[in-house]
Amino acid sequence: MFDKEIYVERRKKLKENFKDGIILIPGNNYSPLDCKDNCYPFLQDATFRYYFGLSHPGLVGIIDIDNDKEIIFGNDYTISDIIWMGKQKYLKELVFEVGIKSFIEIEELKSYLVKRKNIRFTNQYREDIKNFISSLIDINPFNFDDYTSFELVNAIIAQRNIKSDVEIKEIEKAVNITKEMHLAAIKNVRIGMKEFELVAEVEHATKKNNAYFSFQTILTKNGQILHNHYYGNTLKSGDLVLLDCGAINENGYCGDMTTTFPVSGKFSERQKLIHNIVRDMFDKAVDISKVGVFYRDVHLEVCKVMAKNLKKIGLLKGNVEELVSKGAHALFMPHGLGHMLGMTVHDMENFGEINVGYDKEIQKSKQFGLSSLRLGRRLQIGYVFTIEPGIYFIPDLFEKWKKEKLYEEFLNYEEIEKYMDFGGIRMERDILITENGAKILGESFPRTADEIEEFMAR
Repeated sequence: MFDKEIYVERRKKLKENFKDGIILIPGNNYSPLDCKDNCYPFLQDATFRYYFGLSHPGLVGIIDIDNDKEIIFGNDYTISDIIWMGKQKYLKELVFEVGIKSFIEIEELKSYLVKRKNIRFTNQYREDIKNFISSLIDINPFNFDDYTSFELVNAIIAQRNIKSDVEIKEIEKAVNITKEMHLAAIKNVRIGMKEFELVAEVEHATKKNNAYFSFQTILTKNGQILHNHYYGNTLKSGDLVLLDCGAINENGYCGDMTTTFPVSGKFSERQKLIHNIVRDMFDKAVDISKVGVFYRDVHLEVCKVMAKNLKKIGLLKGNVEELVSKGAHALFMPHGLGHMLGMTVHDMENFGEINVGYDKEIQKSKQFGLSSLRLGRRLQIGYVFTIEPGIYFIPDLFEKWKKEKLYEEFLNYEEIEKYMDFGGIRMERDILITENGAKILGESFPRTADEIEEFMAR
């Protein structure tokens, strides 16, 4: 937890958006794995933790603007809990550490809300929480979203999108653990090992730092599969490993990075060529990501860098501006350039990707490739997000486009076909927008093909 003044100030700032009513922010419950007593690791709802600081299940935070009260409702620990868990600090004591003066048993919450007007709550991503809130205020859970307050959603997004100095320090801690995960893979990769053996090395780095995974580890020799969670392949000389992973640290902040490295320690000439193009795409994004710039424009400029370079090696033809505007380049990069990062790896997308990454100024495109861009809005000081360009050679997508004769004026299908055994390369780092532009977060780390080769040689 942070100092209680931080949570007090966060709640105060949220309240300033409303003149009356109640703000209801539920925390998470345990989630059963295969029975109620065998659960997935507990992860507190990020919004509850942001405003109330406590990482305990079964809590609900109330900000009562009408009566100028802040209350946490929940069930305190009993002797039965202590038998199984050991001695615990009681929740009625812990709430004082986050600046809350009242802790009330959860059974009293429904009566507290009876006949109250303007009860505001956000859309929810867990069915148990939807059902619980629905039972509190007697609404149909199947129509839950009809009752949610997008005025509250937008106020939370506006506040949480701007990361404070203490948050940036925590994100950097998570980024540095994430860096350790990547270094563990690069150091331990061996010809003949299974992918799952390398995953074990990666995930060990989170445990030794009292952290957890911010998302399911992506590690594969088949880099053309964007989110591959199968780890059964044998790594061979000539293979590339694409590793996309991240840590969530003990204070609930995330890192997210991707590296692509050769199993043998040396890139082939063709692999280095494509890796260098991805590097140039990344460097272009860092260079032009500044306050006031639409991130969608950054994405498109990066795609032009890719198109210009792929044209040089004969895979593309025609006018670069035109082929990017029409979307022909998306054969090689069908995803977006990045997403917000914070207390979740796709920060606040539980409120809806469109609400976090876009606003009234800029609408999401429906064009293939560009439609997968999760962040399009203007960049502001304090934004933390990912830059993650990639180039992929996806046989199924290639065959579909070739059969349909799509973009034949731009795509040199005969030459592209020669790369169908290549796989894919992605490069990702976590970025902070400052008044001076984009800053790459975390300690230094081998990024270019030459740096990776030098590191592996040592």
